[in-house]
Amino acid sequence: MRLSLYVIFFIFPCLTYAQLTKVRGKVIDASTKEPLPFVNIAFQGTTIGVISDFEGNYHIETRTASDSLIFSYVGYEREVRLVKKAQFQEIDVELSATAISLQEVVVKPSKNPALILLDSLHAHRNKNNTDRLEFWESEVYNKMEFDISNVDENFKKNRLFKQFQFIFDYVDTSFVSGKSYLPIFITETVSDLYYQKNPKKEKEVIRATNVSGVKNDQLSQFTGQMYLKVNPYDNFLQLFGKGFVSPLASFGSIYYKYYLIDSAYINNRWCYQISYLPRRSQEPTFTGNFWIHDTTFALSKINARLAQDANLNFVNDLIYDLEYQYVGDSLWFTKTEDIFIDFNISDNTSGIFGNKTTSYKNVVIGKKRDDNFFNPQLAQEFITLDSVNNFSDEEWGKLRHMELTKKELQIYDMVDSIKQVPIFQTWVDVINTLVNGHYIYKFFEIGPYYKLYSFNAIEGNRFRFGGRTSNDFSTKLMLTGHVAYGEGDKRWKFATGGLYMFNKNPRKSAGWNVKHDIEQLGISQNAFTQDNILASFLRRTYNRKLTMVDEAEIFFEYEWFQGLSNTLKVNTRQIWSTEYVPFVVFANGEQTSLEKLPSTEITLNTRYAYNEKFLLGEFLRISLGTNYPILNFDLTAGLKGVFNSEYEYYRIHASVEHGFSINPIGRLKYILDMGMYFGNAPYPLLQLHEGNETYAYDNYAFNMMNYYEFVSDKYVSLLAEHHFDGFFFNRIPLFRKLKWREVVAAKGLIGRVSDNNVSLMKFPEGLRELTVPYVEASMGIENILKLFRIDAMWRLTYLDYQENVTNQTEIPKFGIRVQLKFEF
Repeated sequence: MRLSLYVIFFIFPCLTYAQLTKVRGKVIDASTKEPLPFVNIAFQGTTIGVISDFEGNYHIETRTASDSLIFSYVGYEREVRLVKKAQFQEIDVELSATAISLQEVVVKPSKNPALILLDSLHAHRNKNNTDRLEFWESEVYNKMEFDISNVDENFKKNRLFKQFQFIFDYVDTSFVSGKSYLPIFITETVSDLYYQKNPKKEKEVIRATNVSGVKNDQLSQFTGQMYLKVNPYDNFLQLFGKGFVSPLASFGSIYYKYYLIDSAYINNRWCYQISYLPRRSQEPTFTGNFWIHDTTFALSKINARLAQDANLNFVNDLIYDLEYQYVGDSLWFTKTEDIFIDFNISDNTSGIFGNKTTSYKNVVIGKKRDDNFFNPQLAQEFITLDSVNNFSDEEWGKLRHMELTKKELQIYDMVDSIKQVPIFQTWVDVINTLVNGHYIYKFFEIGPYYKLYSFNAIEGNRFRFGGRTSNDFSTKLMLTGHVAYGEGDKRWKFATGGLYMFNKNPRKSAGWNVKHDIEQLGISQNAFTQDNILASFLRRTYNRKLTMVDEAEIFFEYEWFQGLSNTLKVNTRQIWSTEYVPFVVFANGEQTSLEKLPSTEITLNTRYAYNEKFLLGEFLRISLGTNYPILNFDLTAGLKGVFNSEYEYYRIHASVEHGFSINPIGRLKYILDMGMYFGNAPYPLLQLHEGNETYAYDNYAFNMMNYYEFVSDKYVSLLAEHHFDGFFFNRIPLFRKLKWREVVAAKGLIGRVSDNNVSLMKFPEGLRELTVPYVEASMGIENILKLFRIDAMWRLTYLDYQENVTNQTEIPKFGIRVQLKFEF
């Protein structure tokens, strides 16, 4: 079923709070007005301080502020400015140069001391990298907050907020960006996390969850520890599906300039501070600083801010702060991790601030757990205790690793008030409908809305009504169904099905499906179904090749352990012939027309996806992907004599799908697919290769191939595309501003049909077997207006029309395909 949307829900207030003092501003030279980088800024009488960045900007916050800030810089007079506690304020400072007479100094070139320290860090990388640890466990506190940004007067006057004016009493100002924001959501999680390196196992026991509005296991998973892995010791940091060059990369000097600017005690250990900035604009890099311990040469602390002109969509700003703690007498381990992200479509519209803070406490390293401690079926295991929501405000005060600010605690108060406004639930229903495609009414979910109406050449106007049972009906059994009617063919269609969950993780389920509806044979798994309204508008041909299909199937899915699963399916189908796709068989030297083609199959699917992660719902689960190949292997038997099936055959099918980064030149994705049939079967039961008769780009289909154009009983296909992520365009001044990204693709297919299978049923006009490889290629641009991909495509083989074919669909030699693509 759906994975619920959690946007603006909140609950219980807490009793105590700490107040933040936030200061931001800019430091410049009093004479030249040029910005001053690396200025030391600290609260007087404390160890809380920062340095200005390369543009002279700074921001600092603390719960234990003094009443003044000190600004100090070599060669300049020291400045002290008064600060108002528990408030946000902007303080810009001009520093005046000191007048000092210097004697002659002879400067000789030498290696940058920052690079010397960086070399030492690289030499000790393996020893200090926490990824080398065989076993560790820790108590983990996670806090995630979302805010609406750019809350200006026009936003407040919007009619949608007429009944919610009280929420604007909670508006605050970001010390990072200076933008006003309205906190809307906060969730806290306390868990025990256990890690084993070989074989790799992670187990998270969620002990307590505090959410502003809704108590939910899936949300606890999402805000838990396991879905964000950033290790600065890696050469590339994977964020939003893209590889960013780490400031600590072994080849970092190619991308960054480094400066040794300070030394001080960090956590009672003497460390050196190094600042860095990108060498070139619009590359996947950061600006910031880090501290290196003088004895172990381990990373003690790092601040990284996304380069302002990085080619990344919808992210105006990203700041990553990580601090390590010394465990035992020689090991460094993460202490706190904080990520701030400013999501926005444009600078002039409201956006979203996201902030996640993670804290580790009571770290134990090297403790090996019993063999039965980790679930042998799961690489990553979540356990949510029954008492997860049963903690009082006083108990939460003890559970937290850090105090909440006043504004954070007020979020819980605010949403209690919001939930009392009647229109609030209407908003929630609308958002859920848009995101999940279904409108929830008690025990039933009506939809999906994009299939309520469509049109095609066979049915004309098609009207459909259906849905599925909701989680309120059952969290074990989901029933689905729909009815549809076509004005053109005057026929009713229907479908029904069910899914029963024995276990969610590892997944064990069984189900059934029955349908009497039209279908397009030979389309990819990724294509729009024919009753999707988008398919109606995007067709490039007048497609009459739709076929009525009667089908019934039962299936059982069993996940042995995380990543490996089997699905057993028994399927019986009747494909009905049409005027445009007739079934003509050869018997006793004569041609005979068939009204329908029955078949019955049993299929065993094996799927293996190492280290694939999921966000679990009650019935459906969202894949968070894997960096490893996904393997699929099918064994199918056609059962002659079962439900009137007339053919006995066997099919073997295997596929490999893999996408991986080739930093810094982008990402490569390929799909290798192959199959072979044994026995005898007519063409509708063979491999009708996946064509595409729409203007939409389909990653899993041959976009320049028509439906019913090629068929095989032995075949191998390869689909490959490389996304350069702006690697070339970023180096061209004019294109750099557009933030376009390059993509190239090629798809090839070889196959054949045995003479026995050719002789069983006459091919319809336009259908043929492959005599030479089919090849198509494309070059495209992604990220047009941040949403569109446009490809110029060429068909490289089979460019001529077949002889003696009167109604052959036009063969495109060149075409333009478009894809709506939301990505960062």
